[in-house]
Amino acid sequence: MMRFRISIIYIITLLFLLLILQPGGLAAQDKRVYTLEESIREALSKNRALKAKEEGVIQATYVEKQAKTDFFPKLSTSYGYTRLSEPPSFGNMVMGTENNYQWKGTVTQPVFTGFALISAHRLSELGIDQSKLNIELSKLDLTLNVKKAYFEILMADKTIEVTTKDVESRKSNVNVALNFFKVGLIPINDVLKAEVELANAQQQLITSRNASLFARAAFNAVLSKPINTPVEVVDILKYKPGHGNLGNYIKEAFKNRPEMKLLDINILQRDQEIRLTKSENYPKINFQYDYIKEGDSPDVSGSDFSDSDTWTVMAVCSWTLWEWGKTRYKVKEKESLKNELMQTKLALEDNIRLEVKGEVLALKNAAENIPTTRKAVEQGEENLRVNNERYKAKMTTITEVLDAQSLLTQARANHYRALYNHNLAKARLQRAIGAY
Repeated sequence: MMRFRISIIYIITLLFLLLILQPGGLAAQDKRVYTLEESIREALSKNRALKAKEEGVIQATYVEKQAKTDFFPKLSTSYGYTRLSEPPSFGNMVMGTENNYQWKGTVTQPVFTGFALISAHRLSELGIDQSKLNIELSKLDLTLNVKKAYFEILMADKTIEVTTKDVESRKSNVNVALNFFKVGLIPINDVLKAEVELANAQQQLITSRNASLFARAAFNAVLSKPINTPVEVVDILKYKPGHGNLGNYIKEAFKNRPEMKLLDINILQRDQEIRLTKSENYPKINFQYDYIKEGDSPDVSGSDFSDSDTWTVMAVCSWTLWEWGKTRYKVKEKESLKNELMQTKLALEDNIRLEVKGEVLALKNAAENIPTTRKAVEQGEENLRVNNERYKAKMTTITEVLDAQSLLTQARANHYRALYNHNLAKARLQRAIGAY
């Protein structure tokens, strides 16, 4: 009975493994079908490069916390030992001991730093804002990359569809040519031409299938998934007309683009750096409290010449009055850096206007190509039909049929390429105006 049970378990296990490994088995059920929105959401939540950018916010937050601690009092301590060659004396009167131990605790509180601490803290806060904007910039770029990868899969699949139809048509051409050759209606050269065209189409189909596999690998990479993960995407490679105003697009870009906001943050940072540099013109005031224990033994318990403990309170003011204009030159340097950023912002505005204009024209161009390519497909299909009928009636040569087939295949590819370019142009325009 035990041996029978072991055999049953062995058979069940073997059948389960075969079910998993066979084509169309359980492994095939792992293939996920993505919509474009789901693709973007998953990329934004899992992309490793984006997660690395998010660490920048954490780092900037810690920098801000570091800057905030400078407002609070600081506690320090020291312990020292001094050995004299002989006890200090005045005449015949001994004034101290050879062995001297001291422990000191110090509390220092900044009172006025010429606004340096405030400026440093504000700089650290702006660093957090800068890191967050860098993430937004990365999200926009990542979203565009997801869309590109998504449409590349669709275009690759459409190319397979076109080349598959081409191969089927070429096979039909070969069959017709062989039948005509067998009855002596055409020379062997016509058959060879048809077979060469079939071989070329089959090679193109292999290339298209490999391109489809690579497109899926690239899509998985953007989503930070294993590149060999089976994946399918919902077909949206269709023409959806859209209209917009160039002026509104440019206004939206100025409002949304993280690059513009980053420059604004950089200008604010230069303002704080100018203020921080100017703080060197002011006096620095600190409050200091010292607690001191002394003695002639390591436990600093006093001696015949000193108390065991004392304390002092000081208000310390330091002020550098003259450095030959060094601070003034530093301020001028920071002001020049600010002016540079302001000019850079104006240049960026010009580049954004040009970029948006270019993407609007690209979208318009792609939209205008779609009806033209669609008409070319209809004309190519009719041209092939007519040439096939004429060839069967021996009114034309197989060369005309093969050329008509090539023209139709190219027209179909051009139509899908126009649809792809239109969707991609919309995605690039969205990126240009700072939208997802």
